[in-house]
Amino acid sequence: MVPFDYDLFTIGAGSGGVRASRMSASFGAKVAVAEERYLGGTCVNVGCIPKKLLVYASHYGEDFDDLAGYGWTVGDRRFDWSKLIANKNKEISRLNGVYRKILGDAGVELFDGHAEVVDEHTIAIDGKKFTAKYILLAVGSWPAVPRFSGSEHAITSNEVFHLPALPEKVIVVGGGYIGVEFAGIFHGLGAQTTQLYRNNLFLRGFDDDIRRTLADEMRKRGIDLRFNADITRIEKIGTTLKATLTDGSLLEAEQILYATGRGSKTPDLGLEKVGVKLKSNGAVVVDELSKSTVDSIYAIGDCTDRMMLTPVAIAEGMALANTLFNHKPTKPNYLNVPTAVFSTPNCGAVGLTEQEARARQFKIDLYRTSFKPLKHTLTGRDERTMMKLVVEQATDKVLGCHMVGPDAGEIIQGLAIALNCGATKSHFDMTIGIHPTAAEEFVTMRSKVP
Repeated sequence: MVPFDYDLFTIGAGSGGVRASRMSASFGAKVAVAEERYLGGTCVNVGCIPKKLLVYASHYGEDFDDLAGYGWTVGDRRFDWSKLIANKNKEISRLNGVYRKILGDAGVELFDGHAEVVDEHTIAIDGKKFTAKYILLAVGSWPAVPRFSGSEHAITSNEVFHLPALPEKVIVVGGGYIGVEFAGIFHGLGAQTTQLYRNNLFLRGFDDDIRRTLADEMRKRGIDLRFNADITRIEKIGTTLKATLTDGSLLEAEQILYATGRGSKTPDLGLEKVGVKLKSNGAVVVDELSKSTVDSIYAIGDCTDRMMLTPVAIAEGMALANTLFNHKPTKPNYLNVPTAVFSTPNCGAVGLTEQEARARQFKIDLYRTSFKPLKHTLTGRDERTMMKLVVEQATDKVLGCHMVGPDAGEIIQGLAIALNCGATKSHFDMTIGIHPTAAEEFVTMRSKVP
């Protein structure tokens, strides 16, 4: 037997890497982790957590407007961006400490520094080498701005959390989760907001009814949402950014946020020289057990480009620990993974979209409802909630659930359990709803969409 310094050496202390490391340690493995930037990865530092905090902040403006319908009167109100960011930073610092304690309590050794793979069992950190039976890559992904004239003046989701001031005018480029969420955040906090997306409808991969409903709701709120539009050039004049669009028109803003994609953070790891195969976008090629093309090197999370969601990375980390150190080879389960977009209003989905079901040749029935939330019967706000079920005709099995409206993520989480249990439309129908709630609509829909 060749002695190794560690049984597992993880590069990257994000959600997936930390879960894999501490669970491997709990199974008796000697584990080390290297992190060059911040504990908790993207999600904790410049992703899910701070973004959700900003979403909460952005919604208070609407809440203040809605108070009058319920008899409340408030005086002058003022928003302080610097205070929000300071409070956010304090919470993120606390979470960094939590992650450090989690690793320490699990007996995982932590190295602060950049790690590179020297060979199939060796890692180097600042010139010092360590050996491991297995190496785990959990380095995540990194936002990118496409190169064009003036693109250096744009920012990404990394920098947006540290802006010194709230811009009065902002352009958001991109139509994925990050783009629609930050368009809602900036608008809700009072910035004049324009969102651009190069194709004809954003949120690619979501059900078309979600995509259309959210677009309508964002425009109602006053967001300048433009499809089939992109920037070809940015010019900086003083503190103003002038963007030239594909149709030749001009837009001015103080900040331009690009949310057009993320690439696997694999450069500078030395992977190709040791035989780890990468995709054209830098993602690590892995098999069903998360093993790369080198038997001793594994990869999980965003750097594999399988499903870029924090809970998925955590599940992959847990599966890997069971596979390597608990005698339970485990494949991550990607069936019926629920997801939410913390846009304004929220979106939630689990299972197949209508379009996916038809593409897979399912014969389906559709159930859809749209209604004004009870809260807004007194506020007068023109907002609609949309809910939809995709049902297989032959089995009555619910294939997909989709929603746009307040608390969509909270509601869809429960429905994801039902779908993973094989729930049918009849199961939904026999379930008594909680009244009055929006969620009850999922169990009271009876009329099929013609």
